[in-house]
Amino acid sequence: MRLLEIKGPCEFSLVQVASHTDLSYAILSHTWTDGQEVTYQDLISGARNGKSGYDKIKFCRDQAAKDGLQYFWVDTCCIDKSDINELTTAINSMFRWYRDAKKCYVYLADVSAPSHDGDVPPSQGTWEAAFRGSRWFSRGWTLQELIAPTIVQFFSKEGKRLGDKQSLEKSIEEITGIPIQALRGNPFSNFNIAERIRWATRRQTTKEEDIVYCLLGLCEVSMPPLYGEGKEVAMKRLQFTIRGFSSNSSEPKDLEEKVVPFIVPFDRNPNFTGRETQLAQLEGRLFVGKQTTKVAITGLGGVGKTQLVLELVYRIKDKYRNCSVIWIPATNMESLHQAYLDVARQLKIPGSDEDKADAKKLVQGYLSKESAGRWLLMFDNADDVNMWIGQSGPGSGRLIDYLPRSEQGCIVFTTRDRKTAVKLAHRNIVEVPEMDEDVAIQLLQKCLINPDLVNNRPDTTALLKELTYLPLAIVQAAAYINENGIAFVDYLTLLADQEEEVIDLLSEEFEGDGRYENIKNPVATTWLISFEQIRHRDALAADYLSFMACINPKDIPQSLLPTGSPRKKEVDAIGTLEAYSFIVKRAADLALDLHRLVHLATRNWLRQNDLMTQWAEKAIVRLEEVFPDHSHENRSVWRTYLPHVSYMLISDVLPKDEGKRIDLAWRFGMCLYTDGRYNEAEVLFIEETERRKKVLGAEHPDTLTSMANLASTFGNQGRWKEAEDLEVQVMETSKRVLGAEHPDTLTSMANSASTYRNQGRWKEAEDLEVQVMETSKRVLGAEHPDTLTNMANLASTYRNQGRWKEAEDLEVQVMETSKRVDAGRRPKTWRCK
Repeated sequence: MRLLEIKGPCEFSLVQVASHTDLSYAILSHTWTDGQEVTYQDLISGARNGKSGYDKIKFCRDQAAKDGLQYFWVDTCCIDKSDINELTTAINSMFRWYRDAKKCYVYLADVSAPSHDGDVPPSQGTWEAAFRGSRWFSRGWTLQELIAPTIVQFFSKEGKRLGDKQSLEKSIEEITGIPIQALRGNPFSNFNIAERIRWATRRQTTKEEDIVYCLLGLCEVSMPPLYGEGKEVAMKRLQFTIRGFSSNSSEPKDLEEKVVPFIVPFDRNPNFTGRETQLAQLEGRLFVGKQTTKVAITGLGGVGKTQLVLELVYRIKDKYRNCSVIWIPATNMESLHQAYLDVARQLKIPGSDEDKADAKKLVQGYLSKESAGRWLLMFDNADDVNMWIGQSGPGSGRLIDYLPRSEQGCIVFTTRDRKTAVKLAHRNIVEVPEMDEDVAIQLLQKCLINPDLVNNRPDTTALLKELTYLPLAIVQAAAYINENGIAFVDYLTLLADQEEEVIDLLSEEFEGDGRYENIKNPVATTWLISFEQIRHRDALAADYLSFMACINPKDIPQSLLPTGSPRKKEVDAIGTLEAYSFIVKRAADLALDLHRLVHLATRNWLRQNDLMTQWAEKAIVRLEEVFPDHSHENRSVWRTYLPHVSYMLISDVLPKDEGKRIDLAWRFGMCLYTDGRYNEAEVLFIEETERRKKVLGAEHPDTLTSMANLASTFGNQGRWKEAEDLEVQVMETSKRVLGAEHPDTLTSMANSASTYRNQGRWKEAEDLEVQVMETSKRVLGAEHPDTLTNMANLASTYRNQGRWKEAEDLEVQVMETSKRVDAGRRPKTWRCK
């Protein structure tokens, strides 16, 4: 072997070294230009400067010097090709020489990457297109020059470093079709001979025989070149040589590409869309390391886990031609056992036809052998953790213990339950989120007979929002739209219908590729499996889910959930619902959001099981327990609960006149009134007034209180005539039923006076306020808080008329009395009880 030794800044010379030298050297990889390469004879004779190829030699010298290497090797001038023996030795040693080099410099003469700053690497965007189209990737001899060295660095024709084999491995894989594992230096035993030969199928060489000779190192054999024999004869000789190199004649030969098992129940989904981030995560975790890789894919039912992994297995099939792929449905033990039997028989495992064959053990043993090669084992719908870690029967092992072990194997699970995912794959979890709007539009468009429907962007956006961007819901909606020839706005109208009608719509069966025949497709039923699993595994989680189905699905305070269980069980229950992606726990306030379609489906499930009324009653009781009065100091609490009380009161599950419901509605209305939400409060007060008239009678004190509150609401809306009419009615009835001096009668009179005052009807207001004040002094006492309130109201009336002296006298009297009686009490305006 000859090397070029660097003698000085511009000097180098040829030196002869042992073929198995321990010297550290750099090596050049490049493409040849006819008549311009510097040969061994040119270097000896000094005719090197007249050829453009000399620039590559100088580049290699300078780069080696920068890297602290004294020696470098360039094929054009370090091999005397006129010596047939030397050429034969070089061809058979080439792979080893590249493998043993400290660094390999790839000089790309057709890639330009100028940079203004010599120390700053050029931006990839300026050279990537030329890099992908470079002639270097199409030449035969550069194949081994790419794979053999540990460190391969790429340079532009200006000598600018573009990256290395590691940093550019994804691009190189896409350009060449060579698996990343091969680029990373994984043992050749991971790739059969047929696969290695296939890496060169799209490459070319100047001499036709060289397309075979360049494979010698990759195939781990040696043989003399015989130029003139032709490519076909050379390939036959290579195959014969490979057979001769095999030390065990009983080993299966892999010269011809064998058909590897691909046991997958579904065709590739032509409508698969997006999910590139998750696919990249999955592909990056497979076939790495020295042990069986386990990965779990988790996400909400209907989010597209099965379709994601279906796309994954077809990509693995394309990428790794010698990789066996086995798909096992794990919905229940029966389907899993049958799938194992089918797999064992398709693999022709000895003993698989026996009646009492343990197919799980047979498949485990088969895949655990090195002879099985590379494999990917897929378990879809692995939702029941007890099926995996529990004993399946007396004397039988756990299902998880039947998983095969091999450095060449990967196991992927899909599951709705993140807790199960962690049990099966530990930290190696890939979560599938909801689709973003753009990807959801693409999926919808692919599924439609008339893809132009998505051009109506407002309707498209509204539809996808209603479907929560859930792939299963999108596919189901598209199927219904296709079958019935309707527009998006028509489907939106159906979704806006009564809850039971929406459930019927979302329960429509539809045909879909890539789905199991024995599993329900529709959105409304897809979570039934999850409900049953949660009910059997975590009763408190099932109770929480049932409770949340009766209230607003958004912003649920954890303090609202039913209590009485140990704290750990409560944490576990919330964790279970979160693990199934049914809820999202907000980090800021620890409130919970229940997925809207899960909320709808749970209500349907409760109805089907005759549990809706029972849980609605429990929700009313719980809300009645925790919902505070309308006082200002409770405002932050009751504001949080308002949406949930509102949802419960609007629901028609319970009768309107149920006792606790009436009490809750009363408190709810008072909170709305206190919050200034008068329009909403009015509706409740009207309902409450009519209900009390019907149940208690028109003259009952509670009915009069409801009427007073309604009148006060009218007043706050500026509807003075309606307020006045009601207040007069309440006042006259109170005088007749309760008496003229009853505190409630005085309250109604004060409310009427307030209405007059707000309209500027000062005389009428004054007359009533004087009457109320005098009666209050006589009945309650001059120092009673209500008496002081009435005096303050009268003073306000005087002040608004410009009667400052009378107002001042009253206000001083109120102030002095208040100081004496209760320093902490302030006069208040008596508006509504």
